[in-house]
Amino acid sequence: MARTVAERADILPLLGEVFREHGYEGASLAHITARTGLGKGSLYHFFPGGKEEMAAAVLAEIDGWFEANVYAPLRADEDPAAAVRDMLARTDTYFRSGRRVCLVGVFALGEVRDRFGAAVASYFARWRDALAAALTRVGLPSAQADDRAEEAVLAIQGALVLARALDDPAVFGRTLERLGRRLLDGL
Repeated sequence: MARTVAERADILPLLGEVFREHGYEGASLAHITARTGLGKGSLYHFFPGGKEEMAAAVLAEIDGWFEANVYAPLRADEDPAAAVRDMLARTDTYFRSGRRVCLVGVFALGEVRDRFGAAVASYFARWRDALAAALTRVGLPSAQADDRAEEAVLAIQGALVLARALDDPAVFGRTLERLGRRLLDGL
């Protein structure tokens, strides 16, 4: 089945799912062409740097989504408690209620970690720091806000792994509910 792709951006979600399913190492050209419906020539037209450029573009797209929908609101929303609740809701939606693995996490744990280390580290650090900033604005002392933010990012990522390992997406939802209570507890 041939697909018509108007722009490079149309391909990125499809590539993201290939990398989620197979990891970087397992994302063969056969998997990529099957998912996108594009031939090798078309793929290299959009991504002359090959699979590495494809992965970098997917990570950049993910980063842009999280910057716009999670980090920036946490840093700037006039109601930081609402921003924290929105972060949890948007995280739930993005990861499809625990049915979708975190591609950045996949890259962090794979052999490709060093190749994309800066992007991976930035994703997690900016999430932690933006959440800590919101928690500080809500009234938590800085050290406590830092601790809760780090624990929250850890819990989200761990819940994604556990939900996948147990084939029980509800694990993710329960984790987000608990996080909502713990993050804003006593504030």
